[in-house]
Amino acid sequence: MFGSRKAVAGVDLVLPPGRRVGIVGPNGAGKSTLVRMLATLTIPDHGTLELFGHSCPRDANRARGRLGYLAHDPLVYLDLTAWQNLELFADLYGVTRDRDVIAAALDRVGLLARGLDPVRSFSRGMAQRLGIARLTLHSPRLLILDEAYAGLDAAGTALLDGVLDALPADGGVVLVTHEIERAIALTDQVVVVRAGRVVETVETAGLDSAQFLARYREMAG
Repeated sequence: MFGSRKAVAGVDLVLPPGRRVGIVGPNGAGKSTLVRMLATLTIPDHGTLELFGHSCPRDANRARGRLGYLAHDPLVYLDLTAWQNLELFADLYGVTRDRDVIAAALDRVGLLARGLDPVRSFSRGMAQRLGIARLTLHSPRLLILDEAYAGLDAAGTALLDGVLDALPADGGVVLVTHEIERAIALTDQVVVVRAGRVVETVETAGLDSAQFLARYREMAG
């Protein structure tokens, strides 16, 4: 609830292992609120949330170790270096601070040479790459991406695509995006949200993209 307004209401979402779901809808539809609840960053006023068999928010700390969350804001500390950021998140995730692990994470996103520079000196795209490195530190089994492709150049987009490709077979994805074509290409199912409610759910296998886009424009209105 935001005042008297329900940001999300009546949403029933089940994500089996290995399932990839795209969430689309107009601005203000409740998409980010929904995925922040899934990421245990926002506590729902009503309803139930279960992640990996853990009831949340009561057992959220047990579930968080298996989640990877990345939004359009990469959620990194600007006054720390890239290396210090990953050391901090390694501690939070209970992952070893081993220099080789952190160096490998920075190298994967093309930031090893800038590892000792403060993030404040980075471009937005570079900061988002550091967010991708943070995302993969603890080998999560569920990736929650909220407009995570926003601000990425072609190389950064390829990096994030590579993270999705490298997920194990039982790894899940929840992707919020305004790019309908990307949602169709990267997920098994697209969920359309409007005014905090699910208005349509479609499987992407065999989906006629042009027809769906036309229908989506009508729904998003």
